[in-house]
Amino acid sequence: MSEAAATASPPIRAIDSAFLLRVFYVFAVLAVLSFGISVGGKWLGRSIALAGHTDDPTVREIVIGNNVIAAPANTIRFERQRHDGVATRLDLYLRWPQLDGYTNAARDDFNNTNGARNILFLSFEERMMSRDMSGRLEPIYGPMLVRPGLAGPGGLTLYAFTEKSGYLDEVLAVAAENTGEAFVARCLAGESATESLAPCERDIHVGDILSLTYRFPRELLGDWQRLDKAIRAKAASMSILNAGG
Repeated sequence: MSEAAATASPPIRAIDSAFLLRVFYVFAVLAVLSFGISVGGKWLGRSIALAGHTDDPTVREIVIGNNVIAAPANTIRFERQRHDGVATRLDLYLRWPQLDGYTNAARDDFNNTNGARNILFLSFEERMMSRDMSGRLEPIYGPMLVRPGLAGPGGLTLYAFTEKSGYLDEVLAVAAENTGEAFVARCLAGESATESLAPCERDIHVGDILSLTYRFPRELLGDWQRLDKAIRAKAASMSILNAGG
């Protein structure tokens, strides 16, 4: 080998090393990007599949007035409410009759697949009225009702509202209970009822100056006694406590 050739060899080896190092960096970056895309894709895919739901069972403690409501995250309807802390309102959704929250196994029910209607919508907030819906029957609703009413499911009587009532597209479902307090619920009528997943609603007093409004499918009117009892029991089980005590 000539002296000139020997002298030229080291630069060639230096160039080769630098090139290999650059190749290594390129592949390393591609590997990191590939991993990131894979993880991000799985996260995004899961997020899209859940479509606003969560299957997280972590219990959140929400304070409304003097009340603490302990609710699993997968029963809380809106993502913005799925955290501990003070709030003016809490919205839940539950599957009937299990009264549980969203899970992968129950996704068809919560997504209304095949027209299924068995989701209840509950809203807790501080009371705005001194009387609940049952207490408003005679003083508030009474003068606005068209009498006599029509026989409804489960021993209910359905009353139409007068034209000046503001509830023209609704009916009032009423049934006397053994305690003397009437069961009262308002339901949408006609096409509006057909389009709504939960066209009936009722509000009751719970906790410490707290109001619970629950909306339900009209198909459950005939089972109103079991429904109302179950909702009250569920509210009690969610540890509605006196936050100031």
